[in-house]
Amino acid sequence: TTASGVHARPLAEFAAMAMLAESRGLRKIRQAQSERRWERYAGTDLVDRTVLIVGHGSIGSEEGRVAQALGMRVLGLKRKPGAIDPASVHADELGGMDRLHDFLPRAEVLVLAAPHTDETEGMIGEAEIHALPKGAVFVNVGRGSLVDEGALTRALQSPPEGTGHLSAAWLDVFATEPLPQGSPLWQLPNVVVSPHSAATSDRENDRITDLFCENLRRDRTGEPLLNVLDVERLY
Repeated sequence: TTASGVHARPLAEFAAMAMLAESRGLRKIRQAQSERRWERYAGTDLVDRTVLIVGHGSIGSEEGRVAQALGMRVLGLKRKPGAIDPASVHADELGGMDRLHDFLPRAEVLVLAAPHTDETEGMIGEAEIHALPKGAVFVNVGRGSLVDEGALTRALQSPPEGTGHLSAAWLDVFATEPLPQGSPLWQLPNVVVSPHSAATSDRENDRITDLFCENLRRDRTGEPLLNVLDVERLY
C-alpha cells in the first residue's frame, strides 16, 4: 500500500502560496523593501483566474479545492476521467490527458501534480509551454521528469537569452536532484527552488502512522485495504 493522500494538503498549500505570491506581487514587495523604497503598486487577485491541474488525483483534487476557495476556475486532467462528476473532485471541467492542448491556452496557472510514468515523461515541452498564455505561472509538485527543463528555463529567461514567455515558476522537483550547482534555475529572479520538500510537514509521520494502523486493522479483519499499490503503474 502507499501513503496516497497524506501529502495532498501540504502540496495544495504550496501551490496556493505560489499563486498568491505571484498575484499579490511578493517579489516586487521584497525588492522594494530591500531598497528601502516606498512605492505603491497594484497587484491582482485570483478571482475568476484559471488554473490547470495536470494529474487530478488526490493531490490535484485538494489543489482544486483550495483554488476554488480562492475563487478560481479549475481545469483538471487525469488518466481516466470516465464519468466522474468534476464537482466531486473540485474541478469546473475535467478531461483526459488527451485534452492537454485544449486546456493549456486557457490556463493562467499550470500546476503539475502527475506521477512519473511512461505516459507522462516529458509531457511538457516547448510547444506545451508556449501554448500557455504569455505571463502564465508554472508550478511543479509532480516530478521533474515531466518537463523539458531546458525549454522551461528559456521560457523564464528574458530575451535575448530566453523567450520570457512565463512570468514565474515555483519548482519543488527537478530532472536531477539535488539540482546541480550549475543550473541557471538557481539564479533566475522569477524562480523559486524548493528542495523537494513541499510535501513534507511536521505532521507527516503521524498521518502516515494513522494510515498504516488503519490498514493493519483492515488486514486483520479481512476488509479491503486503502491505497493498494498498482504494481504496473507503480503508484
